[in-house]
Amino acid sequence: MILFGIPMTALLGQLLLGLVNGSFYAILSLGLAVIFGLLNVINFAHGALFMLGAVLAWAGLNYFDLSFWVMLLVAPLLVGLVGIVIERLFLRWIYRLDHLYGLLLTLGITLILEGVLRSIYGVSGLAYSAPISGATNLGFMIMPNYRGFVVVASILTCLATWFVIEKTKLGAYLRAGTENPRLVEAFGVNVPLMITLTYGFGVALAGLAGVLAAPVMQVSPLMGQNLIIIVFAVVVIGGMGSIMGTIVTGLGLGIVEGVTKVFYPEASSTVVFVIMAVVLLIRPAGLFGREK
Repeated sequence: MILFGIPMTALLGQLLLGLVNGSFYAILSLGLAVIFGLLNVINFAHGALFMLGAVLAWAGLNYFDLSFWVMLLVAPLLVGLVGIVIERLFLRWIYRLDHLYGLLLTLGITLILEGVLRSIYGVSGLAYSAPISGATNLGFMIMPNYRGFVVVASILTCLATWFVIEKTKLGAYLRAGTENPRLVEAFGVNVPLMITLTYGFGVALAGLAGVLAAPVMQVSPLMGQNLIIIVFAVVVIGGMGSIMGTIVTGLGLGIVEGVTKVFYPEASSTVVFVIMAVVLLIRPAGLFGREK
């Protein structure tokens, strides 16, 4: 079957590959949205912490013979601990300052992390084999089983995070603590600790995405640079701080990017930013954001 001069098998194949990319966009953007929505910090270090998760997965396998499944749990926890240290030492002092201070601070942290790991591993990619072998014939393409796992794991993680933040008492405390911390503290809630753990959780999501990406992308100290700008665009389009908006936008833009590669490959690397520009002109708060 041919659609607009493109074989249907090629179109469906690119849609599925776009969904895989979109799952990475969604889970990475989700961490950014959590941090900005609850802490009001633009975390430019998110890409570097995503890279740190992938490097930890590679190091765990090659130095300590720890399997992918072990590092899928351990690496996000370690990245989350790094995030807690960053929040306690640096970010806690700038919450009441202009957003520019947080952006510049986290950019500096990014450059330090990338510089240290680049001096150790260089800039060439490190191979990491997929923990799930084989592929499934979907009729229109051969789908590697691991990529299917990535899509499912990312969607489940995103939905679980949305549920905790939007539908539980803990999420209500988090939202209230950022809007009126003194009132929440009056109820006996340790707001500074809650904020620290929130930042740690947000960057742990980046670490989880890094572990999932390690078998798909080559592990490199610079791998976060390739995604962070797109991820910021996803958050802006979905609406800064909108959890569900970020999830839907991340998956949707991955699919749009995949379709663009079929019809007009030259625009596939810029289509996300074109969409961002159009959305900002029509709705500055983003598709799912709220006007303030």
